[in-house]
Amino acid sequence: MQTIDLERHMKTDATRTCRAQAAHHRAQAGFTLVEILVVLVIIGTILSVAFLSFGLLGDDRSVEREARRIAALIDLVTEEAMLQGRDFGLEVLDGGYRFVELDPLVDQWFEVTGDDLMAAKTLEEGTEFELFIEDHRVLLQAEAKETERKEENGKRDLTDDYLPHILILSSGDVTPFELRILRDIDRSEVVLTMSLAGELEIITGDDVEI
Repeated sequence: MQTIDLERHMKTDATRTCRAQAAHHRAQAGFTLVEILVVLVIIGTILSVAFLSFGLLGDDRSVEREARRIAALIDLVTEEAMLQGRDFGLEVLDGGYRFVELDPLVDQWFEVTGDDLMAAKTLEEGTEFELFIEDHRVLLQAEAKETERKEENGKRDLTDDYLPHILILSSGDVTPFELRILRDIDRSEVVLTMSLAGELEIITGDDVEI
């Protein structure tokens, strides 16, 4: 009887040992799985933040590219004005701009149509303009102004006459200005200036004066 009880006791101990080892292995496997899941969650979070940041910030050079595009357009429009004897203007908005042309027959400005280069353009979301003329900041509007002149009883109200912010004349003269292009999310800024001598300059990075 003692021998049988001893064998049973040994079997019970062996079973308990096997169960304990199995439980230990399961615990180790579960802990490793939790670690993997945590790591995956962290990686996923980092990637999400990275993609979100890229989407919000966009290309770091996008503001500078916009400044160069505007400068190139002003150069082209100036050349066309001089070659064809036409007077153009540039109206700057909060988040965009458009070119207009003076019709000398009616002495009135009209938006340029049928020309893709001079078509109205919009800045990318989160980017805006600040315009300074003669060191004074110009209050920019969200929408383009009406160019049509208001007249009542044949009388012309000069206060309603439309005038673009920047004149690009057939003589080659261009209104001196300072145009700041800012991106809200990181306050990136590029400055486009037109001097009295008619020289365009793009100022970027640390050279920008606040």
